[in-house]
Amino acid sequence: MTVEAHKETLGFQTEVKQLLHLMIHSMYSNKEIFLRELISNASDASDKLRFEAIAKPELLENQPDLRIRISADEQAKTLTIEDNGIGMSREEVIENLGTIAKSGTAAFMQQLSGDQKKDASLIGQFGVGFYSAFIVADKVEVFTRRAGLDAAEGVRWESAGEGDFSIETIEMPERGSRIVLHLKAAESEFADGWRLRNVVKKYSDHISLPIELPKQHMGEEEKPAEAEWETVNRASALWTRPRSEVSDEEYQEFYKHVAHDFDNPLSWSHNKVEGKLEYTSLLYVPGRAPFDLYQREAPRGLKLYVQRVFIMDDAEQFLPLYLRFVKGVVDSNDLSLNVSREILQKDPAIDSMKSALTKRVLDMLEKLVKKGPEQYSKFWKNFGSVLKEGPAEDFANREKVAGLLRFASTQQNDDSEVVSLDAYIERMKEGQDKIYYLTGERYNQVKNSPHLEIFRKKGIEVLLLTDRIDEWLMSHLTEYSGKQFVDIARGDLDLGSLEGEEDKQAQEEAAKAKADLVQRIKDVLAESVEDVKVSHRLTDSPAVLVIVEDGMGMQMRKILEATGQQAPESKPIMEINPSHPLLEKLDAEQNETRFADLTHILFDQAALAAGESLQDPGSYVRRLNALLVELSK
Repeated sequence: MTVEAHKETLGFQTEVKQLLHLMIHSMYSNKEIFLRELISNASDASDKLRFEAIAKPELLENQPDLRIRISADEQAKTLTIEDNGIGMSREEVIENLGTIAKSGTAAFMQQLSGDQKKDASLIGQFGVGFYSAFIVADKVEVFTRRAGLDAAEGVRWESAGEGDFSIETIEMPERGSRIVLHLKAAESEFADGWRLRNVVKKYSDHISLPIELPKQHMGEEEKPAEAEWETVNRASALWTRPRSEVSDEEYQEFYKHVAHDFDNPLSWSHNKVEGKLEYTSLLYVPGRAPFDLYQREAPRGLKLYVQRVFIMDDAEQFLPLYLRFVKGVVDSNDLSLNVSREILQKDPAIDSMKSALTKRVLDMLEKLVKKGPEQYSKFWKNFGSVLKEGPAEDFANREKVAGLLRFASTQQNDDSEVVSLDAYIERMKEGQDKIYYLTGERYNQVKNSPHLEIFRKKGIEVLLLTDRIDEWLMSHLTEYSGKQFVDIARGDLDLGSLEGEEDKQAQEEAAKAKADLVQRIKDVLAESVEDVKVSHRLTDSPAVLVIVEDGMGMQMRKILEATGQQAPESKPIMEINPSHPLLEKLDAEQNETRFADLTHILFDQAALAAGESLQDPGSYVRRLNALLVELSK
């Protein structure tokens, strides 16, 4: 680092250097979006000033009219974007323009694939719009002073977008920020006034404060006087306009502004509520998941406005956690302008708004279902695992959320095909009054599970659940549409009227006939199993492990272990298929040592089929090798 008076040269954070390189190369095909990003930042700066000025009106410094100004100098090949918003202090400049102070940076960098189109979208979601200036500029200068600081505390930041940047203290009479882009030789189009107007109208017409450019009759190189600027956008908050006056393109561009996303949303809902509570909401379902979706502690929520005045980003009180992917704004007429996060948590009006907004999002998802499987499939692939948190977190909407869930099943070709609970119920067998499911770690594991044998024989559909969250989900989702959920790998299997009296009588007779064999196996496996029973689940396999009724499954065990918690001890029940040739051979075995070895092999194979790790793999291999040697003689 070199220090010269109040000037110093600092190195970029490593991630910034990587992002700069990626941004310049990944986004070049859509380079004009840099202006949208810089205007969006300027708008945010003005919103923050409005909010802080509620408590400290002196921050407005006798300049209450906020605006953004854009001017270009064709001869010097510079483009200037200027706002009179909150501005930045020296520390804020270093923090905001030299580092990415955002949790999950490493995870984000790992997601970058080298595919320019995919990476461009990810970069946009990460909210690093300022750096997009380097797509068209080979040098960028920022002149800024935070509102409330002395004129002598202005800051000048400069970088060529490579390894470092310089920063120095300057005199700056007016608050706000002025960004000067020194355009690359090939980017002179962005010094043309008409080109700039077109870009502003295309991407930033929804910005709620005036975006001003010099009147076109003037030479662009002249510094225009105050009266010779003209507003080129609508300069009104988009959500305050009637829905009939807002085009799809405007809704999409506003989403990109509010969500810092480069892709279009999947769906949106614009609604004005009048009556006891008065507020307007504009809610969006994104087209893809952000990189930090599964970080439940990450910032989330809606942008909150009160009477069109920005109050805060990420107001999480208006939607439950399982809908954390939803973006948008809520503008209330009933809240106080100096509302805080603490006040929001205690205000009864917020509970009413949260309930209504939650139902609106769920209604939006139901409409997405009706648009066709392709649209909802996109949503489910991105956000399905998060939506599964809903039944546990939102009792009032449990049934509604459950209707939006999708699962693989034994009637689908693979795990990319999913079924709704309503569709499952529609094709239930006559006499079937339960929804059957099986959980596991991998699709191939559950698809080939011995637990499915009796269900395949009888043509009964079973849901196949392989998300890590599924077992936890089903502990809270016990029924749907009056139908009880049944885990086919847990407890005694009761197929009700789907089994005839002859089947039940045959099972009882088999259990009596093989009582001695069951006891011999139980004696060998006394330390490993809770019980041994004759099974009516199996048609082809010799044995299967069943979870005791109140026992914990493998998914929940792994979740607990991952969080450093100890899972309670629970032994499985081993069920045997007495008509299988291996069990017939075992029943006839007189050598107790050999009987024990074969019993342990059966138990270990059943554990492997259930996706479990063997407690003593060495002993399993030794016993199996001994059996193979004997068979080869």
